[in-house]
Amino acid sequence: MALFQNQFSNVVEWEEYREDVIFWKWANREIKRGSRLIIRQGQDAVFLYNGKVEGIFEDEGSFDIESDIIPFLSTLKGFRFGFNSGIRAEVLFINTKEFTVKWGTKNPIAIPAPGLPGGMPIRSFGTFSFKVADHDCLIDKVAGVKAQYLVEDVKERVVAVLDQLLMKWISQEGKDLFNLQANAFQIAGGIQEDLDMQMAKIGLSITNFTISSFTYPQEVQQMQTRAASQSMIGDLNRYQQMAMTDAMAQGGSGSRLGADMANMQMGMMMGQQMMAQMQNMSGNPQMQAQPAPQNHGGTMQQTAGPRFCPNCGTPTTGSRFCPQCGNQLLP
Repeated sequence: MALFQNQFSNVVEWEEYREDVIFWKWANREIKRGSRLIIRQGQDAVFLYNGKVEGIFEDEGSFDIESDIIPFLSTLKGFRFGFNSGIRAEVLFINTKEFTVKWGTKNPIAIPAPGLPGGMPIRSFGTFSFKVADHDCLIDKVAGVKAQYLVEDVKERVVAVLDQLLMKWISQEGKDLFNLQANAFQIAGGIQEDLDMQMAKIGLSITNFTISSFTYPQEVQQMQTRAASQSMIGDLNRYQQMAMTDAMAQGGSGSRLGADMANMQMGMMMGQQMMAQMQNMSGNPQMQAQPAPQNHGGTMQQTAGPRFCPNCGTPTTGSRFCPQCGNQLLP
């Protein structure tokens, strides 16, 4: 007799194994005597009868429906299986894990900006995470008309309101329009709060929202690059030190470049020193040429002669006569 009864029994379990499924409905079958319910890790099972929630089961394991499940159902706790009859019930399996989804603006968002009548067009990218928070709300708003619900369905809902939320929080007073990444955490926090209120209407909770980057028009990016380059070149000494350090750290061909950079820096330093000396000589009377020797009281003060012979160009080494041609250098 038991063997005959088991021929009518069935196993109620999640039969859809895609990772992006939020819930899947086991439906249009009759649960027979001897049937078992299997709940795996990360799943909840919700029994529905005539469209109403009869019970929610969260513990994982294998359960005999007649003895372990029916006694806990709201209106079916006294149900008795007949010899050839069963329950026309539905079982909704809900994925309880947290889902993480990448998002991005479909079109540039025109953020109001002073001097730009059409606003500043900005794109943004990031991720958000969500999970099921309210079984009853999810069933009432979504599961009643769907056999399954996918992550892509949730993404469509989120992206549909993201443009408005981004514009709201970027336009907040005090935000630097050209350095939004510095305020990305604050902007993301405000969006997560508003988005969570929106998704709570269908039983979902936004557990995290992040902004990876903001993208400006190409012209604005080029202006930022030029401004950064000019700022760095403005400190020439720092630029030279950084370039020389990077080149020497490369090794091999980089060492040749490092030597070239070092020679260039030494040449510039020597040039700077020569310019400084010339400025000191022009501004310091003591550095100018000394006057010719004068005779005070019959005593001739020795005066240094020319460093090179004006006749043949030979170095004089302080002599009175040129050692090469004998030309008189001092009176």
